[in-house]
Amino acid sequence: MNIRAITKLAAGAALIAMTAGAAKAAEVEVLHWWTSGGEAAALNVLKENLAKEGVTWKDMPVAGGAGSAAMTALRARVTAGDPPTAVQLLGFDLRDWSEMGVAANLDDLAAKEGWDKVIPPALQEFSKYDGHWVAAPVNIHSTNWLWLNKAALDKAGAKEPTNMDELFALLDKFKADGIVPLAHGGVPWQDGTLWEAVVLSRGGPDFYKKAVLEADPAALSSATMKQVFDDMSKLRTYFDPNFSGREWNLSTALVIEGKAGAQEMGDWSKGEWLRAKKEPGKDFVCIRFPGTQGSVLFNADQFMMFDVGGDAADAQMKMASAVENPAFQIAFNKVKGSVPARTDIPDTEFDACAKKGMKDLAEASSKGTLMGSLAHGYAQPAAIKEAMLDVITQHLNGQLTTDAALKRLPEAVAAAK
Repeated sequence: MNIRAITKLAAGAALIAMTAGAAKAAEVEVLHWWTSGGEAAALNVLKENLAKEGVTWKDMPVAGGAGSAAMTALRARVTAGDPPTAVQLLGFDLRDWSEMGVAANLDDLAAKEGWDKVIPPALQEFSKYDGHWVAAPVNIHSTNWLWLNKAALDKAGAKEPTNMDELFALLDKFKADGIVPLAHGGVPWQDGTLWEAVVLSRGGPDFYKKAVLEADPAALSSATMKQVFDDMSKLRTYFDPNFSGREWNLSTALVIEGKAGAQEMGDWSKGEWLRAKKEPGKDFVCIRFPGTQGSVLFNADQFMMFDVGGDAADAQMKMASAVENPAFQIAFNKVKGSVPARTDIPDTEFDACAKKGMKDLAEASSKGTLMGSLAHGYAQPAAIKEAMLDVITQHLNGQLTTDAALKRLPEAVAAAK
């Protein structure tokens, strides 16, 4: 029996346990993976808002970017019949847990507060299951960003790169100046975040949709994909020797400290810059990954409430309402580095990077180039995502040649379906 089947059985058993003993009415136990400095600071905004509503926050943090460790912890809790009352989830994980019948229904709250009118349709595809609201989106992150140390950029005498060739030229200048050209943490989700940006840069949005969102075998083994893997091999030469296994925020710190020139990472990294009292334009530069302007690869943090029933449901609804409160959306996203999940919020209180993020998001949404991130669970279900990341990481680490990766990638996808 596979893990998905086991989890489904465990979820059913957990429902019985939930109804037998609901959590305390004034408490929400929240499983999440926001453990870096900037993330923890952003989370405190929500905790404080809930405290004003008389709701106590019981923290269950599980370290590890992209939430893979948190999902392991969640499965263990559900299997034991002791699920948390709220869980941070992404993309297809939301669909998987909803399919198991463990999600609380948020329809009444969503209708009362008009979520349908202000949450982008691309996000609603994951916030809803079978037409019902099951999650409250906190924000919209985008992954195709390049973060540059302004002093290093000025010293290199270089312009902001607009394509891959210009990026390689800039990284060569950083190397000549004696700093790490490209800060990167060698774990699969970070490898995938870089890879998907290169896919979008080299192939454009139509190719990204074909190769990543549709996992088309011809696209995955195409000449364009060969260029992508060749680019990844070249980018690997700009990493420092200690990149393997490093957490993303430690790579961000290298760029903040001027020990590295650039980092490709989602806009959660901006939270680290702000926490270090750095200013956009003055201390750091935020641009779309070269060659991807006009498209946005998105990732959104969302909270799904488990169907615990009883008195605890009141605390859950208060939490969901607090998440969608415009004042919270502004306060939280200013700290987190992301942009609001609501489209009716003005950009007046946001910094230059966030203003750009909000403008880019609106443009991409209107053009149909707002697309899910593979590495962060919004492009493919977990099994296919992990199969693709395995190939991407093996290739980046020199365990597969480009030709072997082109053959293995469509095979891995087919085996995972």
